[in-house]
Amino acid sequence: MLDRVLGYARDHRDEYLRDLLEYLAIPSVSAQPDRARDVKMAAMWLSAHLRDLGLRAEVMATAGHPVVYAEWSGHDHHRPTVLIYGHYDVQPAEPFELWHDEPFKPTVRDGYIYARGADDNKGQHLAHVKAVASYLRAEGTLPVNVKFLVEGEEEIGSPNLGEFIAAHRELFACNCVMISDSALFSLTQPVLTYGLRGLAGFEVQVRCLERDVHSGHYGGNVQNPAFALAQILASLKDEQGRITVPGFYDDVRTLGADERAALARIPYGEAEVMRETGALRVFGEPGFTVNERRGARPTLEINGLWSGYTGLGSKTIIPATAHAKITCRLVPHQDPDKVIRLVQDAMRAAAPPGVEITFSDSRGTPASLVSLDAPEIQAAARAAQAAYGNPPFYELEGGSIPVVHDFQTLLGKPIVLLGFGLPGDNIHAPNERFAVACYEKGIEASIRFMAEL
Repeated sequence: MLDRVLGYARDHRDEYLRDLLEYLAIPSVSAQPDRARDVKMAAMWLSAHLRDLGLRAEVMATAGHPVVYAEWSGHDHHRPTVLIYGHYDVQPAEPFELWHDEPFKPTVRDGYIYARGADDNKGQHLAHVKAVASYLRAEGTLPVNVKFLVEGEEEIGSPNLGEFIAAHRELFACNCVMISDSALFSLTQPVLTYGLRGLAGFEVQVRCLERDVHSGHYGGNVQNPAFALAQILASLKDEQGRITVPGFYDDVRTLGADERAALARIPYGEAEVMRETGALRVFGEPGFTVNERRGARPTLEINGLWSGYTGLGSKTIIPATAHAKITCRLVPHQDPDKVIRLVQDAMRAAAPPGVEITFSDSRGTPASLVSLDAPEIQAAARAAQAAYGNPPFYELEGGSIPVVHDFQTLLGKPIVLLGFGLPGDNIHAPNERFAVACYEKGIEASIRFMAEL
């Protein structure tokens, strides 16, 4: 059966590529209210596609954007059930002028599909859909029972998914969860992720005046909120990049010697960071390697910063307010609410005289660790080795997938984190791409995983 199914996938790769391009053309940007209709359209497209394959599929409402749920089960209810998760929403494509092609008119060039959402995450979860398609069309059956949960709010932090899963827990009963929302090391080197950082974030406003004022009339006699905010933000790290917030590192999980040795075997370091990012130099917390800092150490970053006049020319004012968006990537054992409180307390303490500081939009999700001993994860390792030709690396991932924590707490089943993208795919940036070979290999890896499971 396996050879026939793999052969079917190879024979229909042009069809599978056309379907992905059609899916990518839907601008399902969850963060932008004027794209709500497009977000729903993507959900309906995927649901219809799954029904066409013979799955029971529906678009289910949440308090925000809808969820696509689908399932297939054979007559043998003793088969294991895999729940496959993905997200059909995408990041905003701005700034449009930095794209070489229109972000929602997918283009195939030099072996890559260029479009917003190509890697993150439409291409990755559609690979699983096409694996299921290959089994059902070639053999009329699957070796396992399959469920799909594809949400529309991952790119805005999955605010409604945890509640949705809790309300429909019986619907998502399974033996394991498969998530492909990360990267390979290379086209021949798979990676199984066993840890994801959590996230804590908020917005800060500094106010010093009732309104913008003339910088000549009042300069030197009133506090400038932009300078005040810069002073506050600069106090949160030392010159080497270590976070100075009291208590910030108290709950951080310590890496063991074996774990550090395993991470050291991954051939990724400063040269790769500089090549992928264009950074002038690597900068980070001293005493840790690039791989350790990437997944096992927490961060504090400024994601946005604005104040005063930013248009063309000059406007000689002292602005009334200044703003910043802050996020922290968290590691296991750190509590998001506690971290938010510690950082905000430190910012209040650092505020100079004449400053009113307020916070809003606080949100967070904890970090996650998964056990590598589960037989389902070992099945994924065998499938990955067969598909890519090498045994997988095991790594701690620096990004966050909020639903992993929800699955762990609500379902309590093993979670397989096997990505199909590449590190240079420009996710969340202009010119996002997904290699055609990655799409095809992802389909193969999914086919093999179901056989191994």
